[in-house]
Amino acid sequence: MNQFPLGRGSRRRGEGGFTLVEMLVVITIIGLIMGLVGPRVLTYLSESKVKAAKIQIASLSSALDLFYLDNGRFPTSAEGLPALVQRPANLGAWNGPYLKASSVPMDPWGRPFHYRSPAEHSPYEIDSYGPSGEPGGAGAVAEIKSGSQ
Repeated sequence: MNQFPLGRGSRRRGEGGFTLVEMLVVITIIGLIMGLVGPRVLTYLSESKVKAAKIQIASLSSALDLFYLDNGRFPTSAEGLPALVQRPANLGAWNGPYLKASSVPMDPWGRPFHYRSPAEHSPYEIDSYGPSGEPGGAGAVAEIKSGSQ
């Protein structure tokens, strides 16, 4: 008798691949998991950009403090943050660049920081308008400002 009655290349019934129902169940389970995990991942991503903006503002504040120590004043609003990497006209004691990069970094959303000096309650203020790109806002879309200096 032949030990393999179905032939050399054929398969036995039940030994095939996955059925359509099994594939649909797996796809549904993956969809449910992504529906639960996806929003949390997006929340962590937006929170990390806010934290990165705060760290960048703190770094710019430190560079502004070094600028102040060398020049006895902060850059004017007209000079702006580029005064940290390029010598402004008529400054003799400029000892920069005060940032490691050759240009002022952009905020985590790819927009420039806004610098004002003097500010209302401090010598200067650095703002990132956050994810909305507009001043003001509240909650997750609020602008990020430097603290009191």
